[in-house]
Amino acid sequence: MNRILFDADEVRADGTVELYGAMAEHVIKVLRAEVGCTLKTGTVDGLAGMSRVVSVSGQSVTLETDHQTATPDPWMDLILAVPRPKALKRLWPQLAALGVGHIVLINCGRVEKCYFDSHWLDPVFYRPLLLDGLMQAGLTKMPEVLERRRFKPFVEDELDALFPSTCRLVAHPGARTKSLGKRFAGRPLLAVGPEGGWSGYELELLRARGFRVFSLGERILRSDTACVALIAVLESLVHRGG
Repeated sequence: MNRILFDADEVRADGTVELYGAMAEHVIKVLRAEVGCTLKTGTVDGLAGMSRVVSVSGQSVTLETDHQTATPDPWMDLILAVPRPKALKRLWPQLAALGVGHIVLINCGRVEKCYFDSHWLDPVFYRPLLLDGLMQAGLTKMPEVLERRRFKPFVEDELDALFPSTCRLVAHPGARTKSLGKRFAGRPLLAVGPEGGWSGYELELLRARGFRVFSLGERILRSDTACVALIAVLESLVHRGG
């Protein structure tokens, strides 16, 4: 945990916040913070800074916050064919830590219907994992998650409105991508399909909406492995200009 985060409504009018439970236990037992110590903190979807420990009492810690610095905004967005529940659980903190802004969980031909019954699609369960990822990376901007169970209506009716100015990429096993051009027109939007790739129909529908194929090669990777690898390579390409 490289930055402690709390919601804005947890901060009192005097600028203090009281931590309980696992968060307080981490501060006391892992960070070994004492009165007068300073910790990296931030508010979810807000500013970051340092907080001073003003009291440690039993199972609670009181901090005096000083948040004046903006953390980096998310740099990309993701359309993800809903993976197996265990893979999705592993992905949540990674996606937040890697700087994904919008996550659209979508249905497609090779997605098992039962995947949509997983509790890992419930914000009550996935939000703490996103929060863990943000704290690990020292970020504050919480990803926005959307769930769409109909592929074609989403692509044809919603996609342009949600992502009007983007560099659109669709991940699909095949020849390794060598270059994406010298400049990116807008924030990258990456579509990652199920294990084994998109169907031919789905791939053509995405291509018709301006998606270019983005591939790491012929290997068939698990959804969580593929997402992390693709995002890492994409970020490298963005930073060095394609």
